[in-house]
Amino acid sequence: MSDTYEIDDREATEPEVLTLPLDVWHRARGGRMVEFAGYWMPVQYEGIIAEHLWTRESAGLFDVSHMGQIVLSGEGLDAAVEAVLPIDLATLKLGQQRYSLLLDEQGGILDDLMVQRWPNDLYMVVNGAMKWDDIGHLREELPDEITLNHLDEHALLALQGPKAAAALERHVTGHYPLSALTFMRFGTFEIAGYPVTISRSGYTGEDGFEISLPGEGAEAIADLLCGEPEVKPIGLGARGSLRLEAGLPLYGHDLSPETSPVEAGLTFGINKRRKGIVEEGGGGFPGAERILAELANGAPRQWVGLSLEGRQAAREGAAVFVGNEQVGTVTSGGFSPSLERPIAAAYVTSAHAPPGTALEIDVRGKRLTATVTALPFVPHRYHR
Repeated sequence: MSDTYEIDDREATEPEVLTLPLDVWHRARGGRMVEFAGYWMPVQYEGIIAEHLWTRESAGLFDVSHMGQIVLSGEGLDAAVEAVLPIDLATLKLGQQRYSLLLDEQGGILDDLMVQRWPNDLYMVVNGAMKWDDIGHLREELPDEITLNHLDEHALLALQGPKAAAALERHVTGHYPLSALTFMRFGTFEIAGYPVTISRSGYTGEDGFEISLPGEGAEAIADLLCGEPEVKPIGLGARGSLRLEAGLPLYGHDLSPETSPVEAGLTFGINKRRKGIVEEGGGGFPGAERILAELANGAPRQWVGLSLEGRQAAREGAAVFVGNEQVGTVTSGGFSPSLERPIAAAYVTSAHAPPGTALEIDVRGKRLTATVTALPFVPHRYHR
């Protein structure tokens, strides 16, 4: 699951910029604050490249409290949610988390999100920039019997990196060890006297955790974690470069109502039964007609990785060519600190999507040589 972590100066500034529970904490640690998704948030502390490499080598703490945390409950909950999401809730067991998508009637992506199975409820995390639209959409589409509770006083922290587990388990207590969690599993624990829900997931490609907690406990828990030698606070800038290396799409850039899950390579977010692969239960979700047709016949374009020659980066909106024919558009791009070269992602026509295909990217009138590359650029290291 993604969020629009790249800063776009073209976006209009909201009349009122809100603060999150750790606002003072970020500023005290030298965080350079920017307006993002309606909130003041840290884009960097000591520098994007240094923070990126630290997360790959050790552990970084990200404040993602701007994300929307939602609890759904009520009679007929599973059937109501399956009418809105292409998910198979019969296969989502207690303690499991799954990636899914909010789709419009044409099969376009309104948002991507995570769903957890709680004892009597479903918990969702949606992107911060889209959360008010998502809440409005869900309230409109779900029946009156379903209650939607926005946990707007909760914080959300992400601890990511190969040393995240070692740092976190020193402060976690519960009925079972933190090590019992594998990728996309969650549980309830306690840190510093505060109840927390911890999932083993994240948006960097590294092993890591996302911690949902009461807002009043955010500073105490952030202090504890960043007091460990493995952990440093990390800003939005490094989160953006980490997710691009990991081949994870970014809503508002790589995903939008103009893109389908098939084009974006996100068909794992549509469970097997909903794809119609088994005898009964196919479809029945918004946009199913287009999506099932693309699954059967292929999509006209695909989201691919691009490795660029030289040192110049290509940014969002740059046109992708074969000779004089435009065959695609860059949706994300930048410098890869881990690979020490520029990389990008783009939608290109399916005929030009196989790895190894030679392409060119127009950057201010200059053609940059690029090659289609299998994603992710940097292998995932999830704890499975």
